[in-house]
Amino acid sequence: MKVCIMKKLLLVACLLAAPLSAVASEEVALDRAPVNLDSRASLQRGAQLFVNYCLNCHSANYMRYNRLRDIGLSEQQIRDNLLFTAEKVGDTMQVAMSPKDAKAWFSAAPPDLTVVARARGADWLYSYLRGFYRDDTRPTGWNNTVYDKVAMPHALWQLQGEQMLKVEERVDSHGNRTQAHQLVLAKAGTLSPAQYDAAVSDLVNYLVFMGEPAQTQRLRLGMIVLLFLGVLFVLAYYLKKEYWKDVH
Repeated sequence: MKVCIMKKLLLVACLLAAPLSAVASEEVALDRAPVNLDSRASLQRGAQLFVNYCLNCHSANYMRYNRLRDIGLSEQQIRDNLLFTAEKVGDTMQVAMSPKDAKAWFSAAPPDLTVVARARGADWLYSYLRGFYRDDTRPTGWNNTVYDKVAMPHALWQLQGEQMLKVEERVDSHGNRTQAHQLVLAKAGTLSPAQYDAAVSDLVNYLVFMGEPAQTQRLRLGMIVLLFLGVLFVLAYYLKKEYWKDVH
């Protein structure tokens, strides 16, 4: 009886694991995002890209402009260079597009990006922003290697240029046919490929910061606390030895 139950449980586990393994095999290989939250210059460039290219459609309702002081910007710099959709530095990053227009143009409002880096991951965002290519079958004329049949147009296409997806069919030694996908730059943008990758790195760096602005401060404070506890442990150890030296 017990053997029969174990066989049934094993069969159920195999059936549950099969679709998970199939999904894992279909996952796209992501490029490593060069995130560096200690680089204020990178974070400032990323904030500028976000305001100029992302904030037209996507909001960041849980991020206030004055938190940009954490990356080395003064209130005057924020007001002069980044404050386009709000009146005060203490306001949140509201989207310039109204919800009514968003529904009319895209059928639904574009998602808020405040915590998108925490939800998707930096590597996913880095690969996604570099994975757009021209696809005439899509309503926007764009598709993406990371997010197939994406509804979002390529907001940074003027910087990157236009990529085309090149599909090559390969046959291995056993006669199995596989397809290899490669993005080819068909029309250059205002930035070279290396410059565009650097710009995307800055943007993703800022998105990671925006998801948790206090992350760097929290990590530094955590290190200080651990060092304090280490010193306290040493003092407590020798104090314990002093109290118990006469006890046998």
